[in-house]
Amino acid sequence: MKKHLYLLALLLLTGISASKAQKLKTENVVLVTLDGMRWQEIFNGADSTLFKQQKAFKGPNGQAEVFAKNTLEERRQTLMPFLWGEIAKNGQIYGNRKLNNKVNVTNDQWFSYPGYNEILTGFADKKVNSNDKNYNANTTVLEYLNKQPAFAGKVAAFSSWEVFPFIINDKRSGIPVSAGMQPATGSNVTDTEKILNELMPRIPNPLGEVRLDAFTFQYALAYVKKNKPRVLFMAFDETDDFAHQGEYGAYLHAANNADSFIQQLWHFLQTEEQYRNKTTLLITTDHGRGAAAAGAWKDHGKDVNGADAIWLAVIGPDTPAMGEVKTAGQFYQNQVASTMATLLGLSYTNNPKPGAPVSAAFSAPIRANR
Repeated sequence: MKKHLYLLALLLLTGISASKAQKLKTENVVLVTLDGMRWQEIFNGADSTLFKQQKAFKGPNGQAEVFAKNTLEERRQTLMPFLWGEIAKNGQIYGNRKLNNKVNVTNDQWFSYPGYNEILTGFADKKVNSNDKNYNANTTVLEYLNKQPAFAGKVAAFSSWEVFPFIINDKRSGIPVSAGMQPATGSNVTDTEKILNELMPRIPNPLGEVRLDAFTFQYALAYVKKNKPRVLFMAFDETDDFAHQGEYGAYLHAANNADSFIQQLWHFLQTEEQYRNKTTLLITTDHGRGAAAAGAWKDHGKDVNGADAIWLAVIGPDTPAMGEVKTAGQFYQNQVASTMATLLGLSYTNNPKPGAPVSAAFSAPIRANR
């Protein structure tokens, strides 16, 4: 009798546990990065002490003063209206260090290639210690997903920085990576892509081999409309480039433009049956920057205090609407890859072991369902 009661209790407990581990609704994931975007502007908006740090860009697209507002809430809302409107209302934003909510990189380099490697693989690699165009020996979560039957041929990446084909290792992974000044190619180039191909080399570009973010976005959007990928990585770069140049106004406008591009993509996805209420969006950065004092905001790297401090935003059907996360907590860059895979119902493994998923980004206990 006792044995039967024990088995009954075990079955009931198992049933309760299974009911709590609800099936995930996410079927598509979009990851967006803003290179070197400081957490200070994300959470505080424009810093008026830096308004005079603008040199060449003095026109309407370079003036920092347009982002000057009286309150912190107004400043950050003006700078990034989609982040502090849609995502703050229906998603989650991590990394406000004034509230002791922290997101950090785990690599010890604090610049781009090591940061993107950590985002995409889920671990820091001491052998990744330069921005040189070396093919990444590590397998990224994008490559892992592209090997899964449900996602094979449905993963794509678009980046302004020309180094991403090497970071993602497009030759080995088979993932299409549109990067730098690369035009759209293939047998089914759309009219929109043809126009972009015509315009891109004709417009003066102060960033050299780095593609302007507007082109990266438009190429990505055209690809989404044409090919309907299930996993999209979109990496913007102007925030980092203009910060290095000491162009604070252009840096702010680059962030504001990126926010607008993300909003346009998100709103388009909500009009498509494949994506509507089935897509999770993650936004983050590869590294932080120094403080405003003494011009350190222009720089990053292991010798720049605070350049390991980053941020993370998430919105989607499986993510509770917490808005700005105001509770104390510590999160890491190496958690992004596992979070992406787990949202798609998959258990991402790698060597070394990747960081754990951000559990608070899920409304219920998580389990693989595909």
